[in-house]
Amino acid sequence: MAIPPVNDRPNRYVEEEIRLVFPDGRVAGAISSIAPDSDGQHLWIVERCGGNSCADSPLHPVLKLDLSGRVVRQFGGGLMNAPHGLSLDSEGNIWVTDSQAGAQAPPANGKGHAVFKFSPAGTVLLVLGTPGVAGDGTGGLLNTPCHAVVAPDGTIFVADGHNAQNVPDAVARIVRFSADGRFLQAWGRAGSDRGEFFTPHAMAFDPAGNLVVADRGNNRLQIFRPDGTWVGESRLFGRPSALAFDSAGRIYVADSESSGLRVRNPGWRPGIRTGWLQAEIVESFIEWSTDRMPQGARPEAVAVGSDGVVYGGVVAQGGSLHRFRPVTPGKSP
Repeated sequence: MAIPPVNDRPNRYVEEEIRLVFPDGRVAGAISSIAPDSDGQHLWIVERCGGNSCADSPLHPVLKLDLSGRVVRQFGGGLMNAPHGLSLDSEGNIWVTDSQAGAQAPPANGKGHAVFKFSPAGTVLLVLGTPGVAGDGTGGLLNTPCHAVVAPDGTIFVADGHNAQNVPDAVARIVRFSADGRFLQAWGRAGSDRGEFFTPHAMAFDPAGNLVVADRGNNRLQIFRPDGTWVGESRLFGRPSALAFDSAGRIYVADSESSGLRVRNPGWRPGIRTGWLQAEIVESFIEWSTDRMPQGARPEAVAVGSDGVVYGGVVAQGGSLHRFRPVTPGKSP
């Protein structure tokens, strides 16, 4: 069902770029995921080793920053081809997916198709999937996983199947693991019906405890109970690459692909839409400034701090990190 583009909402934010400052002076590359630290003073990001791949790089892709952009901790070097999604659990551990292997990276390099759980100090605590081994969509082996999130009870959910947007009959599912990494359940396949996906690109839990999935290739958010029961969907937030909720329950959705060389969502403009998912309200549209952003650079990552400040990360055109400070408060529906 076609939805009229939602491009006309007011922008309630002022934008600034955050320049990453590394202790060794290295240059930042693509930034595909962001999560605020619980202390309110730091951010965690994944950055692709100065470019858009870590396949042949010893550089560390998992970075902890202070709010000025200074890198205060980094780890994960040599483990991943393309670090993609990042999230924090309630204990402060960092979960990172490696979404590339096979034709997209050096063959048989023993990386990709895996999720890593790191301690805040960078120790690997758990690995889901087998690095370098592609799953077939059954069981616990993974295939280009996009994102992992942890429920309050410790259950782990993985959005599996970055290739589904471009490869016919590719893996496209949500996988549920126990807290210690045992495979429990999976649902979904490539397609556009309820409970099907064309690249489940990111996830977040809503205030009711439902799992909301950015079904990017289908231009929608899908909502599930933790057992996989389909609850509903929304197509009002563009072509979603990432999403986050604030403490009030407001949703923030990054749309990085609605336009460009291949127009995948005609009429919609890329940016960050904020609003209320259950009420189906878009209240604000952050359209990134063309004078600040290179042509073609769009927000693929989004996060929101406890102070209401929004953060956006760019993968295309070399990558960058941006901050959006609220200047006009929104209202609850």
